Amino acid sequence: MTVTRREFIQWSAAATAVAATGLDLSAAPSEKATPKKILILGGTGFLGPATIEAAQARGHQVTMFNRGKTRPDLFPGVEKLHGDRDPKKGEGLKALEGRSWDAVIDNSAYYPRMVAASAGLLAPHAKQYLIISSISAYKEPNPENGTEDAPLATMADPTVESMGKDYANYGALKALCEQAAQKAMPGRTAVIRPGYIVGPDDPTGRFTYWPVRFDKGGELAVPGAPADPVEIIDVRDLAAWLVHLVERGTTGVFNACGPDKRLAWGSLVEACQKAGNPNAKPVWIPADFVAKQEGLEFPIWAPYLGDTKGFHTWSNARAVKAGLRFRPAEQTVKDTLAWFKTQEKVEKGRNKLAGPTAEQEAKLIAAWREASKAKK
Repeated sequence: MTVTRREFIQWSAAATAVAATGLDLSAAPSEKATPKKILILGGTGFLGPATIEAAQARGHQVTMFNRGKTRPDLFPGVEKLHGDRDPKKGEGLKALEGRSWDAVIDNSAYYPRMVAASAGLLAPHAKQYLIISSISAYKEPNPENGTEDAPLATMADPTVESMGKDYANYGALKALCEQAAQKAMPGRTAVIRPGYIVGPDDPTGRFTYWPVRFDKGGELAVPGAPADPVEIIDVRDLAAWLVHLVERGTTGVFNACGPDKRLAWGSLVEACQKAGNPNAKPVWIPADFVAKQEGLEFPIWAPYLGDTKGFHTWSNARAVKAGLRFRPAEQTVKDTLAWFKTQEKVEKGRNKLAGPTAEQEAKLIAAWREASKAKK
């Protein structure tokens, strides 16, 4: 059975990567920016490094705050403060005391108590607080074409500091983190709710699975139907937009989903085929049939039916109005495949892929063909 929400939130919480292929700022504003002092809580993950590159390219001064355990040599020219998001651990947030910034970008917000601590400490010394949340913060099932006003996820005990089995608490905890930031800095927060963040340097192997799988050629299983919707946002576009929000001092709540117009799953599959191996042969398998297969998960895609029908249909109108821009999905596909092919040379261990095994895929295709014959 495909459980894309579980897979989405697990990797959204754990993603770590380095933006090492260079930042394309084609979607960024062209006007000259007034230099800002930006504090990034985290900064060593997937979105963090891309944001730092975008900020540096625009002439801003960046400070990173993290534990100093992950890639301590990353960005040698950037000021690094060390501590812990949990004020009860070690030095906690002590390194942030007595300092001031124009904006804070919180990339590591997972528990509301810790967000309340950081936002509360920084409130007198920062003008703006951007918190990276998730579309998982919305209550399930998601509505089709939902806006930022859709109901949020809740949990019986808001003091629990555990993601729970299969990350069941992830969405509600994100919603509580948003509320903690908004309470500490009312009128000065920007809540960003991304869906699938994709592109070069994505360590999750979710989106990357598709161009790489097509590049291998042969027959491959593709779930659902070509007309199914899919939403993705290139990490470089999201990073450039976060910096744009800082430059403009923008606040509010935004769905950071892309692209600008509805993207058909079939169009994305076609882009992966063209970038990879044009001779690869996709075998389309209906969503209801895929759902019956236990232990089988296809990354990125979500069934356009039942409880997941609205998953890839979130409205991004508010974010687009606030300056969010997108590069073509075809470019993201090409860049991601090119990046993946460098991984053995650049950094071993960054080339894992999500998705079914070759055996699972072959078994699914054979089962579907057998079932199709039985219907005739």
